[in-house]
Amino acid sequence: MARQAKVLAGGISFGEGPRWHEGRLWFSDFYDHAVKSVSEAGDVRVEFEIDDQPSGLGWTPDGELLVVSMTKRLLLRRSADGRISTLADLSGVATWHCNDMVVDAAGRAYVGNFGFDLEAAAAQGGLEGVSTSQPPAKLARVDPDGGVHVAAEDMHFPNGTVITPDGRRMIIGETFAGRLTAFDIGPDGAFSNRRVWAEIAPRLPDGICLDAAGCVWVANPTAPECVRVAEGGEVVDVIQTAMPCFACMLGGADGRTLFMMTSRADEAGGKPKGQVESVRVDVAHAGRP
Repeated sequence: MARQAKVLAGGISFGEGPRWHEGRLWFSDFYDHAVKSVSEAGDVRVEFEIDDQPSGLGWTPDGELLVVSMTKRLLLRRSADGRISTLADLSGVATWHCNDMVVDAAGRAYVGNFGFDLEAAAAQGGLEGVSTSQPPAKLARVDPDGGVHVAAEDMHFPNGTVITPDGRRMIIGETFAGRLTAFDIGPDGAFSNRRVWAEIAPRLPDGICLDAAGCVWVANPTAPECVRVAEGGEVVDVIQTAMPCFACMLGGADGRTLFMMTSRADEAGGKPKGQVESVRVDVAHAGRP
């Protein structure tokens, strides 16, 4: 039987890219053009603002924060003293807005992009009406020196991404293919051995996070739920949320609080109605935060 999440914080326009860091859940708030954080007690604070919609977040080994600048198709770097600079221009790889990201233990960032005009496509039939008939996207890899490379091609809306604790495997959601895809990661960051990790359609994967048992929590933007999926596609747990769920992250003091970013996409640009919801789970976080 599905459990119900509780509301931790509200007043968010549209939360994405959650990462647990130094005792707080950091996340991007699209339409506020801000990176924010929330504690386990529910107090929200603005960490900083940028002049675009932020999306994916991730820390490098030396403590710098990388931030995806969505519509400008840039990867920004925020140094320890708060200065923000451009690490990489992703426009040579990204064919539409950039979105989720994961940063590996070597400081390499893997950044997805829509591949097509999602807003126009969804206007014709909602998210459920968008399919693999839309143009595929390329997944970008940004090395610590700012060099940009194509990590993978023919990705159907590459979205939430995790790297296993040993750093040797990536799992990524291909949203409009309704599946999670896995790659092996070489010492230089290059991919090999692409395979389907789990078929989850008709659910669509948005943000994801990995737990210590090797299961993946998947935010489902087409329903008010976050589901735990085992390799092969079995759904082993379901959390009901108040609104559709767009991203998730395991964190908290013991790594066993599941945080979920929920909103109504059709209302997100208006009065802030997005929320951070949470629930306690049995298995702690694993992999890169």
